[in-house]
Amino acid sequence: MKQEDVIKQCSRSANYDIYLSGIHTGTMERTEHWQGKTAVVSSSSKASILGIGTRYDQRAELSWSTKTDEWLTDKFHQKVTGFRARDMQVSFSNNGRDTEVDIDGDVEHYHSKGVALRDVDTLAIQMRHFLLQGRTQFALIRQASDAIEPYQLYVQQQQTANIEPWGELTLIPIKQTGEEEVTYYFAPELDYQLVKARYHGIILQGLIELNAYSSTCE
Repeated sequence: MKQEDVIKQCSRSANYDIYLSGIHTGTMERTEHWQGKTAVVSSSSKASILGIGTRYDQRAELSWSTKTDEWLTDKFHQKVTGFRARDMQVSFSNNGRDTEVDIDGDVEHYHSKGVALRDVDTLAIQMRHFLLQGRTQFALIRQASDAIEPYQLYVQQQQTANIEPWGELTLIPIKQTGEEEVTYYFAPELDYQLVKARYHGIILQGLIELNAYSSTCE
């Protein structure tokens, strides 16, 4: 194997605590396996939502588009048991502008004219990419189970927070408006990784917070 091939392969692993309305309800693990300009992201979480034990597993494949200079989802497979149970498989085409969504055997097609459709994990990776580019606002669209959800995102003023086990970290918040209101917090000291996300729901206030992170990526 050539040395350049070794450099191109790396992985990142992150563990999060999940809170709903201030109560610890579960955990989430997320791993990114990178090979050059492609990645496989695996996410798994266990939580109790409204008293129902729920497990979420997703595997997403993404790649860099030289045509539009952005990270795009190629396909993803999501399985949820418990609350909002489903088996969802989505394939993307036309540079992320078209999707075929298969949920428990029912197939639907979606199209976006301008902004690419993505899964939630590729959204976070593209968000980080925009942040590293110095962008202060941008539009993204998520392929949800039965709709496409457009978001506007705005980079906020830096702040500091105490996140164990690292102590005080500088955080860059990105506020998302649209179908779902979420504030994402990225930490420059941790390679601009997502360390916190706060969901501003009407009924439930959700929070995920990083508790462990490791990386072999440069």
